[in-house]
Amino acid sequence: MFNAPRPVQPYGGTSANSFGASFVTENPLASSVYDDGLDPWSSTPSPAPPPLPSFSTTSTGFTSVIADATVPAIYDRAFAAVDPTNSGETSVNALSRVLGTSSLPASTIDKIVSLVSSRPRVSKLEFFVALALAALAQGGKDVSVERVALLAQQNGLPEPNLDLDALAPASTFNPYTGGATAVQSPVQRGYSTEDPWSTARSPSNVAATNGPGSVINGAPSSISGTGLPKDWWKKQENVYVNILGQQGFILNRYLVYEITTDRGAPVPRRYSEFVFLWDCLVKRYPFRLLPSLPPKRVGPDENFIQQRRRGLARFLNFVANHPIIKEDSVLAAFLTEPSLEAWRKHTAISLEEESASKRVDKLEEMSIPGDLEDKLAVVRQKTGFLIEHWQKICVLAERMIRRREAAAVWVPLIKRSSLRAHLPLLSLSPASSTSSGPDSDVDDLSSSIFASIRGGTSDSGSDQADLARLTNTMKSLVEVNERCWRGDECELCAGVRQGLVQVASHTQKHADQLEHRSRSMLYSTLEALKSQRDLYMAMRDLFIRHDRLSIDQVERLKKRVETNSQKLESVRQAQKEGWEQEADKITGLIEKDQAAISAQLNRRVFIRACMWYELRVVLHNYENTLLTQAVRTFAREEHEFSEGVLANWASLVDAVDGMPYE
Repeated sequence: MFNAPRPVQPYGGTSANSFGASFVTENPLASSVYDDGLDPWSSTPSPAPPPLPSFSTTSTGFTSVIADATVPAIYDRAFAAVDPTNSGETSVNALSRVLGTSSLPASTIDKIVSLVSSRPRVSKLEFFVALALAALAQGGKDVSVERVALLAQQNGLPEPNLDLDALAPASTFNPYTGGATAVQSPVQRGYSTEDPWSTARSPSNVAATNGPGSVINGAPSSISGTGLPKDWWKKQENVYVNILGQQGFILNRYLVYEITTDRGAPVPRRYSEFVFLWDCLVKRYPFRLLPSLPPKRVGPDENFIQQRRRGLARFLNFVANHPIIKEDSVLAAFLTEPSLEAWRKHTAISLEEESASKRVDKLEEMSIPGDLEDKLAVVRQKTGFLIEHWQKICVLAERMIRRREAAAVWVPLIKRSSLRAHLPLLSLSPASSTSSGPDSDVDDLSSSIFASIRGGTSDSGSDQADLARLTNTMKSLVEVNERCWRGDECELCAGVRQGLVQVASHTQKHADQLEHRSRSMLYSTLEALKSQRDLYMAMRDLFIRHDRLSIDQVERLKKRVETNSQKLESVRQAQKEGWEQEADKITGLIEKDQAAISAQLNRRVFIRACMWYELRVVLHNYENTLLTQAVRTFAREEHEFSEGVLANWASLVDAVDGMPYE
């Protein structure tokens, strides 16, 4: 498996399925292409995104700084406090809050943050280096990355003195709960052990339910009703996929994931075991909706790994909540067995498709509409269009998230002639130093510091920082100007200084709001959008499997039975020597073919019942109900964000109203 898109081999001819060359084969990775830098499921390169502020990625460099040194326990505790989702990164806001518990001056904290990262997000390695720098500062030693690297080589990383219990809670989105929670709050599971698909059946409707061997699990298939229990979307089982880290030897390293459900204790799984599960399910349930797996890649970066982790989570959540597949024994073992490899060695696994052991009863067969093929044709015709447009929506939403994470970017173009003495710690834009006039650096208010506070962005310089860095710089500024040059108590300086304290406090709060907004869209809205796209891609793949695997030999067997029947009649009429044995042999062949015809005709009915169920119950409900849920959640979160921002800046107006002029 390489970075380049892999060639695919179709089930059948490309002209028959109307989906071109994008389809599923026995290889679960064949349709997984990672070619747009954002989304591993895109089948065509996405349009280039608009230029965004560029941030240098330094986490790779910090790998050599920390190396294999033993990390003090407080490092992991501090990072876990601001990364409850185990995503492997956190925000500059969170890092600043942790460093704020060290009692270090704001100027030192600002210096540490500037040393470790110039991006809106901070990797785990960058976070650890920042803690080491804080420990050096607390010990009165030189604060430098080189010194941290030297201590790491000696396996003596210093331990900072942090008051994590006093860590200020921030409104951070928690993907496990679907809302805001304090960063140090434990993960709360929203799934009840109640079976989300079981429904109480009263004696009055027993006759309308399906038999024990029926394809359908729930209400009978008819054009009315959902076929699912009331409020089924509120009872979805949640499966969480976290990254445990690398395991194995140097030449055989592999990434291990932790699967957490309410079915049992968390279990570790390798990517190859996901492939095993997918292979079993697609062979057992070829006529059910099954999403594809996200791809594998040589030398993946952190962004790719996180994309893949979320894709694996969407896959597991889909199959764990599919009304039929959720009962599969292999899936149950995958979610609960401590060692899947040991379980496979001691368990005989059948890959027989479900039609071999299930039958459709007469009531269910009668409920299949006569125009099923026409309904499927309508869905087939628009599936390609839906995939294309949902893919565009996902790409655009991901770009919006990137812009939101950089929404606090600002370039402090301050008027040198009047503010140099008052703002000594604010770095000026290179553009301002080359301007032709003394006041040209403040001509554009949209590029000023105050426009940045309002949420504007600028790309006119490379020395950009986010709102968290602005907050640290403002705090440092207040510390430097704590005493007026006049020596005595100056009401003007004290009043202005207090106003800057209020600005720093409100910019910190606004940064928290922006972080929550982008995180909520990443973990909630974007995942819901990608689930919709995955649903239509699964439907496309279902049509492809149907075109290939629904082919049977009924007509050929009927002709052979007819030929053998004629031959049997001729043998009986001729009654040559040994004709009885010949007649018995031909009769056995006819009976065998007739049994095969009966089985294949039953399979035809079973396939029709599966396609009708997947269309009416699974696709129809998922593409509507879950989208309604996502849209309502998105609207509510945006409304809460807007109200929070308005309240924050309104309170700042009141807080700075008393700042003196003279």
